[in-house]
Amino acid sequence: MSNEETKRDGFSSKWGFILACIGSAVGMGNIWRFPIMVQKYGGMTFLIPYFIFVILIGASGVIEEFALGRRAGAGPVGAFGMCTEERTGNRRSGELIGAIPIIGALMLAIGYTVVLGWIFKYTFLSISGGLFGMGTDMGVIGGAFDATAPGAESLGEALGMMASSGFFGIGNGVWQIIGLVVSLIIMALGVAGGIEKANKVMMPVLFFLFLGLGIYIFTLSGSSEGYKYIFTLNPAGLANPEVWVFAFGQAFFSLSVAGNGSVIYGSYLSKNEDIPNSARNVAVFDTMAALLAAFVIIPAMAVVLGAGINDVSGGPGLMFIYLVNVFNAMPGGRIIGFVFFICVLFAGVSSIVNLYEAPVAFLQEKLKFNRIAAVATIGVIGMIVSIAIQPWTSQWMDLVSIWICPLGAMLAGIMFFWVLKEKTALSAVNEGIKKPIGGWFYPLGKFIYVPLALLALILGVYYGGIG
Repeated sequence: MSNEETKRDGFSSKWGFILACIGSAVGMGNIWRFPIMVQKYGGMTFLIPYFIFVILIGASGVIEEFALGRRAGAGPVGAFGMCTEERTGNRRSGELIGAIPIIGALMLAIGYTVVLGWIFKYTFLSISGGLFGMGTDMGVIGGAFDATAPGAESLGEALGMMASSGFFGIGNGVWQIIGLVVSLIIMALGVAGGIEKANKVMMPVLFFLFLGLGIYIFTLSGSSEGYKYIFTLNPAGLANPEVWVFAFGQAFFSLSVAGNGSVIYGSYLSKNEDIPNSARNVAVFDTMAALLAAFVIIPAMAVVLGAGINDVSGGPGLMFIYLVNVFNAMPGGRIIGFVFFICVLFAGVSSIVNLYEAPVAFLQEKLKFNRIAAVATIGVIGMIVSIAIQPWTSQWMDLVSIWICPLGAMLAGIMFFWVLKEKTALSAVNEGIKKPIGGWFYPLGKFIYVPLALLALILGVYYGGIG
């Protein structure tokens, strides 16, 4: 066992780990959902409960998943097995349960592969001028996205559509492969040599470019109306349960607590690193990225759409239809579109690398694949399935985000706070820090965070998705 541990890859620096975790957390939800939630539910009226839940989840679930992975030196299968072995002497039961978040990570990564293909295509179009050439004709813009992302009502219909067209006759298969190959190359280079180095470049550039976009849009006439949306506070709105539900959902999914990605990244962390401090940094920078996106997107829409901003909905339509129209109508729109989609590209690649890492690590840990073979195997599965399900991507992502992700988070929380002995759990958190974590941590995680993860599942089913 010790021989295996010495060969195990890992992050080479504290900030390499933090930037990789920020990259995993900064995803499409920060860009195509968060700004619309802020606009829809009244700016600070939404942000206040959102900040509360970010603090709560960052101080419990994020710490727990990092510590669980580091203690086990493994992903969810090995980590859950460690927990049940300590409590019952039976490692196998925990390993079987740990397969659930692995499956969830792979399924979410497959859906994300489709989205990443859209992003790569639109980034290319923003560079070539094809995106700007669509002008502000919503029929042309919408038609271009419909061709890129065809829709089907059922999985059977989707598979039939793809098969009858030769799998590359409709949709965006070629760009999906390009995006996936880029991501797999980063992963094949290893944790320190690929994932860490890539995020050390992508994350600072993403923040810098988003900040530059925000400053430029601030100078445009009409942007002030957008800031009014952001800074609005309606105390009566805080009494609306939906505001709290969707603020909770946004925070929960944005911080990527699902029992997979954060666990596996934690397993690559040095025993000397301060996990609570790292979790705090991840929560802070993920929130900053979401706020930057809001300060770019909401004022930009206000500049072009005015009161029409109230008719805009979130999701892919915001990013690939409405914002294309908005950017094309603005001064310097071609450059703005290019910079924006570069930011989105970095967010997408960093997120998908994290999602695929959990199943890749599983093949390495349990089936003894070498790194390149594991990456190639998971990559082929991701490529085949993602191309086949393209017209059913929305439903696929709903299935995973509503059911499997909250379940994975809840299971990881149960394993750490309820199955693993309290002394062991606290030791896992306190390793590498100068002052032991406060007495608030364990009861917060056990009695608040774990029930909240269950609530995320229940509310997701009830509302048809909350994050």
